Amino acid sequence: MTNKSFSIVFPGQGSQSVGMLGDIAAQFGEVKETFTEASDLLGYDMWKLVCQGPAEELDKTTHTQPALLTGSYAIWRILQSRKPLKPAMLAGHSLGEYTALVCAGALAFSDAVRIVAARGQYMQEAVPPGIGAMAAIIGLDETQVAAICKQSVTSEDEILSPANFNSIGQIVVAGHQAAVIRAVALAKAQGAKLATLIPVSVPSHCELMRPAAVRLVELLAGMTLQQPMIPVLSNVDVMPYRGADSIRDGLVRQLYSPVRWVEMIQQMIQAGVSHITECGPGKVLTGLNKRIDKSLQLMATSDLAGLEAVLTLETE
Repeated sequence: MTNKSFSIVFPGQGSQSVGMLGDIAAQFGEVKETFTEASDLLGYDMWKLVCQGPAEELDKTTHTQPALLTGSYAIWRILQSRKPLKPAMLAGHSLGEYTALVCAGALAFSDAVRIVAARGQYMQEAVPPGIGAMAAIIGLDETQVAAICKQSVTSEDEILSPANFNSIGQIVVAGHQAAVIRAVALAKAQGAKLATLIPVSVPSHCELMRPAAVRLVELLAGMTLQQPMIPVLSNVDVMPYRGADSIRDGLVRQLYSPVRWVEMIQQMIQAGVSHITECGPGKVLTGLNKRIDKSLQLMATSDLAGLEAVLTLETE
């Protein structure tokens, strides 16, 4: 395997779990060190929350986002200290894009922790509880899901649109709760293998997130950003970021635009990537990537065995 054929991706919300990275933390000091840094910035013991829960607290988006960023960055630090990797490119799913930018040297970890904690708060406050929802639809294509979204909207004020193009035949929709529920019923009627509400507190990546995006513009304006030292693919444009203004624009639009994960992985493959490692808690992206292209060589660092396997990889 060459560095040119190797990429790293970083998970987003949904990959968190109480007790995550515990076996790795027992072997590598970087995990607790990184969580201590983040805890000092945010004013609460994030590692205690990750280790002990309760899950309802960890699953609050204001806690989930910094916890996943911190956990993923800790794994990156372990990899880089023992086996300096120079992947062809980096990418992250939604929140994971912030981790990718930190690892590429475009954004300071301390700034990223503050941004994603605020981002979670902005997202939560943009839509009152019970107003928005998200649903996963499996077994229908993009055209069918787009049509279902249109059919499920019953007034000009209602919003419903594709939010995540996660893998071939797996699309998440987001918008007003009533419209999402109608879409689930329509998708089932049209032969979807699965159509189900996702237990989330925020309808991400749809127009309901515009108020959060406005607030994020102001926050990002005061942050130092620079050109990534490793190419980072944008969720919105599926192109590598080009400098600070490009990053600010992409991170703001990302809040109300769909995550084009399938195209991002296909872009990597077209660039010659054959090996993709998921860096951080969980194996969600590894599962999605397998369904996008079965020929990919995939690894995940969510446990000690997976991390040690990556550390023993032969790279040129």
